Amino acid sequence: MLLNCDLGESFGAWTMGLDREVMPLIDQANIACGFHAGDPLIMQKTLSLAISYGVSLGAHPAYPDLQGFGRRSMAFTPEEVTALVLYQIGALQNIAAAEGGQLSYVKPHGALYNDMMRDFKLLEAVLIAIKKSPLSLALMAMSTADNTKLKQLCAEQKVPLLLEAFADRAYDKQGFIVSRSTPGAVYHQQETIVEQATQLASGQAIQTLEGEDLLLEADTLCVHGDNPESIQAVEAIRAALGAKA
Repeated sequence: MLLNCDLGESFGAWTMGLDREVMPLIDQANIACGFHAGDPLIMQKTLSLAISYGVSLGAHPAYPDLQGFGRRSMAFTPEEVTALVLYQIGALQNIAAAEGGQLSYVKPHGALYNDMMRDFKLLEAVLIAIKKSPLSLALMAMSTADNTKLKQLCAEQKVPLLLEAFADRAYDKQGFIVSRSTPGAVYHQQETIVEQATQLASGQAIQTLEGEDLLLEADTLCVHGDNPESIQAVEAIRAALGAKA
């Protein structure tokens, strides 16, 4: 089981996340492309750090929403979504190439990520952007209780799929992560986070917020490195799952 983390989300003089502390512990870095967070220099520094640790590079495109950190849905057409995702992939890849690296996947951020999982026209728009890119890129997308349509659309566009699960988020019975506005949606206790991570990695069912069993396919687990406590949780997950490959 791979570990991925959203990184490069600082902006100018404003710092967010403990990228240097979490980078040695993960396998995949989802790097902000400047639309919800990040700027050209932050992108360059984050890519360079990831490359130095042999971490796979992923684009983390979003709606153009710096003020809302990309967590607000925006009324874009599918054609506009394709263009904005292509734009962000291109910007990040150009900097990656200058640093001696290459992107390997795309994981949309925040509201765009959640919207595409419920609106297949937006999902298809993201897949078209990935397919149009000159790179060979996979899509990292949320694993739910039923991944049939997601797999079908990826197969139609010939885009490889990485199914993602979350170690520190509560799920509903449909297999979607619960909105952050709901009490209990985000786990903060290390024991709870590590337990869910090991259950997902071993193919066991996890408990939904409603108290039901939920079985999720997963290729990669999303972890967070926002504060010292979250770093300790990632260290515990890494220890539980074993050393990086």
